[in-house]
Amino acid sequence: MFIGVPKEIKADEYRVGLTPRTVGELTARGHQVAVETMAGAGAGIADQEYIAAGAEIVASADRIFRRAELIVKVKEPLASERSQLRRGQIIFTYLHLAPDPEQTRELMASGVTAIAYETVTDAAGKLPLLAPMSSVAGRMAPQVAAHFLQRPEGGRGILLGGIEGVPSAKVLVLGGGVVGSGAAEMAIGMGADVTIATRSSDTLRHLSQRFGERATTVTADTGVIEALCASADVVVGAALVAGGAAPKLVSARTVASMKQGSVIVDVSIDQGGCAETSRPTTHSRPTFVIDGVVHYCVANMPGAVPRTSAFALDNATRPFVLALADKGFPQALIDDPHLQNGLNVHDGKITCRAVADALRLPYVAASEVLG
Repeated sequence: MFIGVPKEIKADEYRVGLTPRTVGELTARGHQVAVETMAGAGAGIADQEYIAAGAEIVASADRIFRRAELIVKVKEPLASERSQLRRGQIIFTYLHLAPDPEQTRELMASGVTAIAYETVTDAAGKLPLLAPMSSVAGRMAPQVAAHFLQRPEGGRGILLGGIEGVPSAKVLVLGGGVVGSGAAEMAIGMGADVTIATRSSDTLRHLSQRFGERATTVTADTGVIEALCASADVVVGAALVAGGAAPKLVSARTVASMKQGSVIVDVSIDQGGCAETSRPTTHSRPTFVIDGVVHYCVANMPGAVPRTSAFALDNATRPFVLALADKGFPQALIDDPHLQNGLNVHDGKITCRAVADALRLPYVAASEVLG
């Protein structure tokens, strides 16, 4: 199979779809791999490392989109990339279609087979390709919040961990999954006063056992969230519906009630965000202010630490990339129901129920299109 790795073109995105290790495994199995020149530079990977692994370096992405049977990326294809996709081609990347009707329509129109990292599952029903980036983003959230709490950045002028005789910042984490638990762990380590709110009783029990007295855990109903947001210095949005739009847990009215200079870090922004006032931002322009509240809504937070992120993602995606290359479509998905759950679009049809429901589009089960 011919596999292509284009350079990411989304603003401030420095990760790369494959590392030389996976390229080496693919070429050892007889596959051809083309990597756009400088695709790995942001993650500290030189073209020569790909060449040593058996890849061909190409001058532009055009050849990759024109020839590749399988395209491996990190972020969703932008409009200029989507226009080059075609029927019979596979793209394997983060898609986050639920809040993005334009991308969804164009992928459907292209006829491409689009497999989303974020809906691939494992035997435990978890999301193994989302988990490493969720872990990175969760761990980043408190350090980002600490930075934007500083007065020159528009914040309240609070040290996250406080100091003797002065209380620590109050951090509210909405969601107790990989992002939420990672954010809580880091915030606790930085000395913050942490509360975690989640709707799942099982998750509450798990978090209580994990953190004990180091954090407060509460059930995330509307009234509780409103009250906790009003007293918080930092709110970390970490709510997730696999493949679907993030639940709007923080209303615009609630934001208006928050302290001046408090900070919202909405890690859920890839799926639309969990605050009504959130909208995607970039690393170049990461924040905006509404009602005196600083909003950090960068849609590719792990892109700020691209070397860590690229290698962590490559470790997770490698078995699936190898299966797609070795077996092709549809056999790789027929053999692996967990990879099959990653199928979001095929031949103009939506094959992920959460995406179809969010965008009010017809849904066709992946098993049907696979025959």
